[in-house]
Formats: sequence, C-alpha cells, structure tokens
Amino acid sequence: MPTVAASTTAELRGKAFRGVFLRELHGYLITPVAWLFAVIFLLSAGAFTFYLGAFFERGQADLDPFFRFHPWLYLVLVPALAMRLWAEERRSGTLELLLTLPIRPWQAVAAKFLAAWLYIGGALALTFPMWLTVNYLGHPDNGVILASYIGSFLMAGAFLAISECLSVLTRSQVIAFILALAVCFLFLLAGDPLVQQPLLALGSDRVADALASLSLLAHFQAIARGVLDFGDLAYFVLTIVFWLAANVLILDARRGG
Repeated sequence: MPTVAASTTAELRGKAFRGVFLRELHGYLITPVAWLFAVIFLLSAGAFTFYLGAFFERGQADLDPFFRFHPWLYLVLVPALAMRLWAEERRSGTLELLLTLPIRPWQAVAAKFLAAWLYIGGALALTFPMWLTVNYLGHPDNGVILASYIGSFLMAGAFLAISECLSVLTRSQVIAFILALAVCFLFLLAGDPLVQQPLLALGSDRVADALASLSLLAHFQAIARGVLDFGDLAYFVLTIVFWLAANVLILDARRGG
C-alpha cells in the first residue's frame, strides 16, 4: 500500500509540474510583455548587427557583430521577461494557491524556468536567417557560429535564473526588474577594468581574480570564439543551478513560514 500511495503522489506531482510548465508557456503566447521581448530582441539584434556592427562594411563572413550585442540585449530584456515570474504570483495572491498543489518547490521553480528558457530559445532560433545570410554571402566557420548560439543560449539561461530568483523577493515587478538588472550587470562586468581596477588599486588581487572568474561576459566571449571549453560550459550550468537552488530555498522558506 505505501508503494501505491508513493506512486500516486509522484504521478500527481508530475501532473502538477506539467501544469505549471504549460501554464507558463501559454502565458508567453498571450502576454504583451513576452511578445515585446521577441519583437524587440529580433529588431534590436538586426539593427545592432547591420548598423553598429557594420556587418557589410567589415567584408567578413562571420556573425561576430551579431553575437557581440547579445549580452547587452539580454541584460535588459531577460529581467523584463522574468520580473513577473514570482512577483506577479505574490501580488495576485496565487503563490499560496500554487504552494498548496502537490508539487515540490524545486519542481515549481524548474517548471517556470524551463518554460521561460524555452521561450527565449525560440526567439533566439528565429534569428536563423542571419546564419543563412552569412552563408549565402561567404564561407563562414559554422562551428564558431554554432558554438556562439550555444553560448548565447546558456548566457540567457544564467540571466534568467538570476532574475527568477530575485523575482521571488518582492511583490513589485518594477523592483524585481531593477534588482535583476543590477545583479546581472555586476555579473556581466565582473571581469571588466571598470570593476577590476579599483580592486587592484586597493591591493585586493585575490578578490579581483575571484570576481573576474565570475564574469558572464568573459565566459560567453570565450565560447563565442568557437571553443566549447568544459570550464566555460560548467560555469554557466553551475550558475544556473546555484540561482535556481537559491530560488527553491527562498520559496521553501515561505511555504514553511
């Protein structure tokens, strides 16, 4: 009998996980903010590539100008997309209802994360005409382009995990957006001279080195050079896992409280 009860509980939790995942995914198809994310991402990526990146003037068959601006697009757009994930649940009072479902906190966090990450991946996939264009114009290194797409997707996941975790701290979507923007900005530029030079001037070499190793931008740029190094891939995976785990702990504490 305990085995049957455990099996029934697992089945209910599986259904609850799928329910939350599909509800979130459906929400992206009917939410104006989500559509704005896709439209702004696609238009901005194209505009930055052709105008600021001087795509044609460079005379090189690669997508470096295209991927160069992805960190900065994600810095603004991903927190904007993720700010509602938990803040809206808290504001509308549906968080308590969600926590009464037969679903573990990690399942709820993972369902929301995967739905949002899949949506972002869909928007990223819609840029494939850029890949076709550069192949039509020349003979690019498609291995480098594929690695850059993988790096871009992982970086978006890291931004998303940070933003989702911070969204659970407040009922206000605006505050959630500002918090996520600030933290993502720090992680993005952790290895930049803007952050490193003051620390080096204070003699904090170890702190500077530790921060530099956490730089999202540095790890993305390493992958975008076409080298799928295990350390860079592990960095993004561990960053995502760390922030999702922190999200679960906060949510679990709320349910326990």
